[in-house]
Amino acid sequence: MLATRLYGALLQIPGLDAPDATFGEQLRQLWGDTGFMRWPLAFCLILGIIVIIWKFIDLTTKSGRTRKILKEVDELLTQRRIREALELTRDTNAPAAKILYAGLERYEEGADRVMKAIENQGLIEMSKLEKGLVVLATLTNIAPLLGFLGTVIGMIIAFQSIEAAGEVEATLVAGGIKVALLTTAAGLMIAIPVSIGHNYFVARIDSLVVDMEESAQKMVDTLHAIEAGRAG
Repeated sequence: MLATRLYGALLQIPGLDAPDATFGEQLRQLWGDTGFMRWPLAFCLILGIIVIIWKFIDLTTKSGRTRKILKEVDELLTQRRIREALELTRDTNAPAAKILYAGLERYEEGADRVMKAIENQGLIEMSKLEKGLVVLATLTNIAPLLGFLGTVIGMIIAFQSIEAAGEVEATLVAGGIKVALLTTAAGLMIAIPVSIGHNYFVARIDSLVVDMEESAQKMVDTLHAIEAGRAG
């Protein structure tokens, strides 16, 4: 309630902080006063929420699987159980498992082929991890633009009211200005959390990629040491 009243005071919306209005009534009033721009803005909001929830669950699941598979493969390679490590990565559905499997599968073809296979598979898994980020980045850019478009439309409505009346009165322009302020605020209120979510996921993906790169390099070094031991 306090946040809504402060929001109304900042936007100077008459009647928003009326003591008789409930929080739900105030939200419905804001929704109705936003004009037809509320529909594309609502679409951006709903899509952003869906993608953020899906991406959070997706990355959380993949991060857990990645930590588990990296630890298990490291233990197997330390014990020189390459065949078991190959089977484990083949049967595990995780980005790290697929990357390590691509390298282990070419273990007998030499270190260069192993590294090349890891790099190629790494690019594929990276693109999969970044799925959905383009949507969030697009929403971050589009939501404020839709808000600004609503601002322009609101000002056009205000000036049309003045033109039709032939005089300037506060009551004539209040409706158009109200739409302008509400759509601008709505666009920014959508873009800000979506942008935060986008950057958060980028950071999580970067951290996950670093872990996989370190594990892949460690696997290559271990395989090289095993091969050198056999040659010796």
